[in-house]
Amino acid sequence: MERLRFFSTSDESSVLTLSIATTLVIAFIGILFGLISGSFSIVFDGVYSLIDASMSALALAVVRLITSYAVNVDLPRKWRERFTMGFWHLEPMVLGLNSTLLVGVAVYALINGVTNLLSGGHELHFGPALVYAVLTVSACVAMAVFESRANRRIHSDFLRLDIKSWIMSAGITAALLIAFSVGYAIQGTAWEPLTPYVDPAALVLVCAVIIPIPLAEIRQALLDVLLVAPADLKQHVDVVAKRFVERYAFEYYRAYVAKVGRSREIELYFVVPSDMPPKRIAEWDAIRDEIGRAIGGDESHRWLTIMFTSDPEWAE
Repeated sequence: MERLRFFSTSDESSVLTLSIATTLVIAFIGILFGLISGSFSIVFDGVYSLIDASMSALALAVVRLITSYAVNVDLPRKWRERFTMGFWHLEPMVLGLNSTLLVGVAVYALINGVTNLLSGGHELHFGPALVYAVLTVSACVAMAVFESRANRRIHSDFLRLDIKSWIMSAGITAALLIAFSVGYAIQGTAWEPLTPYVDPAALVLVCAVIIPIPLAEIRQALLDVLLVAPADLKQHVDVVAKRFVERYAFEYYRAYVAKVGRSREIELYFVVPSDMPPKRIAEWDAIRDEIGRAIGGDESHRWLTIMFTSDPEWAE
């Protein structure tokens, strides 16, 4: 039974674990085939995969911390006391670091590719290179499809980034496959003098294409770290708060929202008339519960604070 749970497609940790294992296998195969074939682009592909696997392992650790805190299990008491606000803030930090590293590696490889082109390229053994490209494209496409289906149920930012990474890897290797096929085809023809340029040209093209892809993740990570209020979340909370202001004849409200990774941080302050008839604590709690249900969302990843006061300073 435990084994089935470990490989469950509805469990984020299980999917990430499988992704990490697959990435490591591809990385080592890439470095090996790159050295055998003399292809810098394949070696780059392998190193890129190694970095991706390392970041995925870090992401997996963060996912387990977040999940343990959210469901209140498997987390040492000392950690819970030290991280009283949870671990959601680690998610955008890891996503941003991952994306930044991938961009950095791609930029470095791009510079090397251009340098290699300008220096006349290098010879390449196309046989092993083609075998690697076919195997890797197949594996990347399979993992991208598998994770996409799994994430329809999980809705994880980490998996979303990992899916993009698999798509990027598939695109990289598909471009290499096309380039190696062309290089193999022109051997023994009048175009054969161009074969030394195939590998560095493919590397330059691939890097130029993939460098912009993680930039959106870097931007989103920065928005989360800087606690920029998501427009859709703010609008939803405003609609709910206005409805309760009208229903209970409050004076006004103030809403403060932020998205931090998968969590939604919401603080609502309702300013009530100073002459409002007093209510029992249970009545105020019932109103809070009603507001919480109206806001909705995954309660295990929602930090909701609702306060009622007659002093406007508490709301500002």
